[in-house]
Amino acid sequence: MPSSPLSATPASRTAPASRSPWRSLRHRGMRWWSAANFVSNAGTWMQLTVQNLLVLHITGSAAATGLSMSVQAAPALFVSLLGGAAVDRWPRKLTVSVSQALLGAVAFTTALLVALDRIDMTSLLVLAAVTGVIATVDGPACSLLGNDLVPVEDVPSAIGVGALVHSAGRLAGTALAGVTVALLGTGAAYAANGLSFLFVAAVVPFLRPVRGAVERPAAEPRAVPERAELSVREGLAYFVRRPRLMALAGITGISSVFGRNYGLTLAVLVTGPLAGGAGSFGTVSTVLAVGGILGAVLGARLRRPSVRTVGLLAAAGGLLQAVAGLSPSLAVLLVLVLPMAVVESVSDTAGTAVLQTDPPAHLRGRVLGVWSSVGTVWSLGGPPLLGLLMQGAGARGALVAGGLLIAASVGAGLLLRRRGGLLPVSALPAADGEVTGRAALGTAA
Repeated sequence: MPSSPLSATPASRTAPASRSPWRSLRHRGMRWWSAANFVSNAGTWMQLTVQNLLVLHITGSAAATGLSMSVQAAPALFVSLLGGAAVDRWPRKLTVSVSQALLGAVAFTTALLVALDRIDMTSLLVLAAVTGVIATVDGPACSLLGNDLVPVEDVPSAIGVGALVHSAGRLAGTALAGVTVALLGTGAAYAANGLSFLFVAAVVPFLRPVRGAVERPAAEPRAVPERAELSVREGLAYFVRRPRLMALAGITGISSVFGRNYGLTLAVLVTGPLAGGAGSFGTVSTVLAVGGILGAVLGARLRRPSVRTVGLLAAAGGLLQAVAGLSPSLAVLLVLVLPMAVVESVSDTAGTAVLQTDPPAHLRGRVLGVWSSVGTVWSLGGPPLLGLLMQGAGARGALVAGGLLIAASVGAGLLLRRRGGLLPVSALPAADGEVTGRAALGTAA
């Protein structure tokens, strides 16, 4: 009987080791998954582009627009741990298919309300909250399903390709939004997003994991007791007791708060000390986007990224940020912004690969749930803290102080590890999915 057209070919299983950033696309399932994600990302950005305009049209308030975005993000702070536990408990492909179908239903509901002129702020907030809750399951499930389609050494490539697909989908969705609204109306953008979710749900059943992937082995689902498999506390305990994950969280956290928020810091620097305008900041934003794409390609070449790699890249990015804060002109800033964006993008790819492959297979959903909750804290708390720093030290001072703080923190962490302050990686449990939850927790303590 012929194999599924989306299953891995024998050639892909025996291909020699490659550092090509596109190596994950050798696997048919990954090619289809990337195509589905492009369609989904284009639909999502089409909806996001018109959603803020819709809120402004209904309320005339910028504050209300911010509120709708916060309501959609808030579930990630409170429900992500439960969402991660659900991903560990339920069959992955079924979970993705159902969550995508539910997200499509929300989009179609919104489209119908807009078409009937029955949409108001209350219904928009409710639908945004429902979307946020579903996303706490859909996000980690989609990430882990993508990893199932490639061997573990190709996970960085899959993540890099995913970043490129996201960028391409964003560009396509933003461009299509204006055309769609002009020709068919606002509701059509929501309907198109609903169709994009259904397309992903239709592709998922035909995807086949490859040999050597990081998916949960067939014999493992019952390897831990059923009640433990649903335990949020077990995933949280594993994360806290795993030194490399705590180090990754620390590096990412300090980088997120004191760096990376370039939409805020560089905007103030360009329009303030460098005396530029909106056009100048647009040029800086374009260079940042190009650097992010280049960084995703370079990150996809990684084979075995480590927390040390993430730390060194974060330190390099911090030093570049500090120098950028001293830029005497826009031209000098543009020269520095490109490598800043490249380093940040490679670091993101390396960190995501570590996060998605380090935990035992039956804990990966819960670990991603913990990460989502922590990341939401950073995204909500970072800009206000950085704003206070800028208010006191100015844009240049915030960039310089933040960059030096990132580099110094990473340097101090590496020094502590070298002196034995942290357990060496070799002393930690293997992340091969064959260690039971209690054994992993016990040896990581």
